[in-house]
Amino acid sequence: MRRQLLAAFAVGTAGLLALTACGSSDSDTPSGGSSSSAAVTGKVGVILPDSASSARWETADRPFLKSAFDAAGIESDIQNAGGDKQKFQTIADGMISAGVKALLIVNLDSDSGAAVVKKATAQGIPVIDYDRLTLGGGSQYYVSFDNVAVGTAIGTGLVKCLQDDGKKTGGVVELNGSPTDNNATLFKQGYDKVIKEAGYTVVADQAVADWDNTKAGVVFSQIDTKQKGKYIGVAAANDGLGGAVIARLKSEGLAGKIPVTGQDATDEGLQRVLLGTQCVTVYKAVKKEAKAASDLAIALIKGDKAAADALATGKTADSVTGKDVPSVLLEPQAIYKDNVKDVIADEFTTVDKICTTAALKKACTENGVS
Repeated sequence: MRRQLLAAFAVGTAGLLALTACGSSDSDTPSGGSSSSAAVTGKVGVILPDSASSARWETADRPFLKSAFDAAGIESDIQNAGGDKQKFQTIADGMISAGVKALLIVNLDSDSGAAVVKKATAQGIPVIDYDRLTLGGGSQYYVSFDNVAVGTAIGTGLVKCLQDDGKKTGGVVELNGSPTDNNATLFKQGYDKVIKEAGYTVVADQAVADWDNTKAGVVFSQIDTKQKGKYIGVAAANDGLGGAVIARLKSEGLAGKIPVTGQDATDEGLQRVLLGTQCVTVYKAVKKEAKAASDLAIALIKGDKAAADALATGKTADSVTGKDVPSVLLEPQAIYKDNVKDVIADEFTTVDKICTTAALKKACTENGVS
């Protein structure tokens, strides 16, 4: 009889422990936080676009995303498509087959991106568009910066530099991003409006396929030859394109004499800003963008759609479907010589990576970069 009572007590205790464990749900942890709770299970798939259009994808987005998922105790599979649409599809197929619980993508173009979104959705896998909206795709969420505001910052920066040089009127060249990237359209919308409203004339306006910096050099060289020097500034849509423009101007002894813009606050872009060959870059706090996206993915992996919806407080219109996509939209920051230090303070890059030559060390000291 004693043995029977002990056995009954053991069973009862085990049952109580089991009920207690079941009662410790994920909802006890703030949604989207960096909990390492073992209750959060499931793998997230991340597809980055390339490493050529901007250094940020590998140097910033990948480590920030991985760190956020690691902190939450979530396994992540982060791969880069290398600018290859077929590879993008192959990576996505593998992740879908592996049963990821959420998919986060930066599309190479909306058509190939939409195909991936539809495959994932058909398998019940929620998709987050990261940085670029997949037009016509139907992703559940979108995380990015206010990309019209990014373009506005580019345009405002160019106008400021021109006016600081005493150039109140004249011709401006617009060197735009890839025509297949919806962000490029939004950037152009922002800077084109500012430039024209300030009284400048756009004398050349051309997109660069795939954000390819080599192609940008060729495109700008052709514009430069055709314009015969009859322009006073260049609105380049990112630091890579801006670098291609400045290389051409440098060969003509004009680097620093014609204001050129950029975006992404790359190390090279920040160096050119400090040296005065690039008048402005636009800093997008990728760490914040990665956190917003990882928070959404973590909520979805937990199965907490209400928490995901609460995070996506904005809306972005999909011009193809006519529907609004729940969004997290962050604000960009224009970076000039005197606030390059803000990017360092945010730990986006380091002094050692920026202040690498005697001229740069001097410029860093003069502008409080330390």
